[in-house]
Amino acid sequence: MGRRSQGEEEHENHERWLVSYADFITLLFAFFVVMYAISQVNEGKYRVLSDTLSSAFRHIPGSTSGAQVAINPNAPMPMAIPIRKPNLGIKTDDNQRLKKEKMRNMAKEINDALAPLVKQGQVRITEGALGITVDINASVLFAPGDARLDIGAIQALTAVARIMAPTDFPVTVEGHTDNTPINTAMFPSNWELSGMRASSVVRLFIDQGVDPRRLTATGYADQRPVDDNAMPEGRSRNRRVAITIESRTPDNPVEVKMP
Repeated sequence: MGRRSQGEEEHENHERWLVSYADFITLLFAFFVVMYAISQVNEGKYRVLSDTLSSAFRHIPGSTSGAQVAINPNAPMPMAIPIRKPNLGIKTDDNQRLKKEKMRNMAKEINDALAPLVKQGQVRITEGALGITVDINASVLFAPGDARLDIGAIQALTAVARIMAPTDFPVTVEGHTDNTPINTAMFPSNWELSGMRASSVVRLFIDQGVDPRRLTATGYADQRPVDDNAMPEGRSRNRRVAITIESRTPDNPVEVKMP
């Protein structure tokens, strides 16, 4: 009996490696199952995740309405637009100086061309924040209640046009009347009369070579008086055509000193 037990203890089990092998195969199988599961994308969950991320990135900060901007992932990246900084160097200063010099020369030439009318008080040349203003009394340009230029007015305005033509400054022509009503077939009110008078001056400027793109004609009727309409002298001053030559540099007013 003791001998038999000793023999059984001495018997060696040669199939023990199958247990380890089976465990290894099981682990290897589990590993490949996990790898396969990871490689398979759940389209539904992926779409939910994608929509969530897109919504988060599309949200516009600070917008109370929750407005969103669609993002095309295939769209090319926008190009950065360089911001040009203002040139504060000598060149800009030279340009401003040249503009001021041109305005001074133009004012002097207009003053010389209209010198007789300036002495008579029919023309006033003044400087403003935007350039030069030439106020011409309507009696010099038109007959009462008419918008056709007189011969003498054509000569005076032609001289002004030839001075302005070589430049590139914008020009605004304003027609003004007094408060005396007018009601004719051609001019039902002072609005039509003032507008037509301004247009007549603009047409003459165009005929004399001034670029039409620089010109603006405006009629103000009796809405911008420079004197009291209660007096004849005031009404005479209010009937006028104002020609403004803009310097295009409102931040740097042109200083024109008349002789």
